[in-house]
Amino acid sequence: MRITILTLFPEMFDGFVHTSIIARAIKQEKVTVECINIRDFTLDKHNHVDDTPFGGGRGMVMMCQPVLDALASVRTENSKVLLLAAAGETFTQKKAREYASIEHLILICGHYEGLDARIYDYVDGLLSIGDYILTGGELASMIVSDAVIRLLDGVIMEESHQDESFENGLLEYPHYTKPVEYDGKKVPDVLLSGHHENIRQYRLKESLKNTYINRPDLLENREFSKEEVKLLEAIKSENKL
Repeated sequence: MRITILTLFPEMFDGFVHTSIIARAIKQEKVTVECINIRDFTLDKHNHVDDTPFGGGRGMVMMCQPVLDALASVRTENSKVLLLAAAGETFTQKKAREYASIEHLILICGHYEGLDARIYDYVDGLLSIGDYILTGGELASMIVSDAVIRLLDGVIMEESHQDESFENGLLEYPHYTKPVEYDGKKVPDVLLSGHHENIRQYRLKESLKNTYINRPDLLENREFSKEEVKLLEAIKSENKL
């Protein structure tokens, strides 16, 4: 897979591409991550990439020419181009899986007051990581890239993310490690039992409980199995919910 990030601040990605799982994925040639400096494409003699907005108002707006010329330099028929923007669809684990199957993903990072709206006509979609404002799209593009890269075959073991939050529509169950007891708090006995079926049921129940209490919205359109319905009833009864 190839991920291309169009940005005014490529230096922000130095740590990202040289750390942890991302660095290993790049070294193993599972993914190529490249940062394209939009400023390199400006035709302005003063190297400007932005200007004041028509109609007045505060802030500066990124101009069409440098952004679209930078895009044209890397775009191919197999590219999917996404612009990080507040108006975009919310990024989810489902979308991360969708993007992980794409040959070439291009992420455009906005900055300043935003981008000239005409740029929207040249992208395949708008994407948002949440209902809040960042200084620019750089951090958002790192989040999207990280979520996608870790799903690529061979980057991490498949078993490592099968039960993670959102993978099966539920929040993840709680984890424990040594020691068995810390500050008077003990690891649940079932996890020490070695009984795999009991452990599976416990984890499913805890996952349902965690989701029901903290993110009930995730359950609104869920098609529950008979086992899940029974467990959820027990959860409500035990916790008087």
